[in-house]
Amino acid sequence: MSFIGNLLWIILGGFIIAFEYLVSGLLMCLTIIGIPFGIQSFKLAGASLFPFGNDVKDSPNRGSGISTILNVIWILLGGIWITLTHLVLGLVLCITIIGIPFGLQHFKLMKLSFTPFGYSFGDVTPPRQ
Repeated sequence: MSFIGNLLWIILGGFIIAFEYLVSGLLMCLTIIGIPFGIQSFKLAGASLFPFGNDVKDSPNRGSGISTILNVIWILLGGIWITLTHLVLGLVLCITIIGIPFGLQHFKLMKLSFTPFGYSFGDVTPPRQ
């Protein structure tokens, strides 16, 4: 099911979002100061290319001082606008029943795009019993 969702996501605009994150990551990596932010843009590009079947998880350095400082800088320099874009796209897609799964993926990307430092994006694995 996640294969079909990811395929439809890519066809209906996910490729454009991933490409925008990829280009912004490359531009940020042109300077030494921008490299950490470029790496987070690459993480967002991968997340926005295949959102179905993946989830946002806490990484081990979540809440550390450096990740908090970098998240504040990220939010001030444009993270808030990226987050608002995902919010608006998610709300618009949730108007129709067919668009609800895609809107929920935008809400997932919204969480990652607001504070990317300290989060990882990966496969959803069921808990062991």
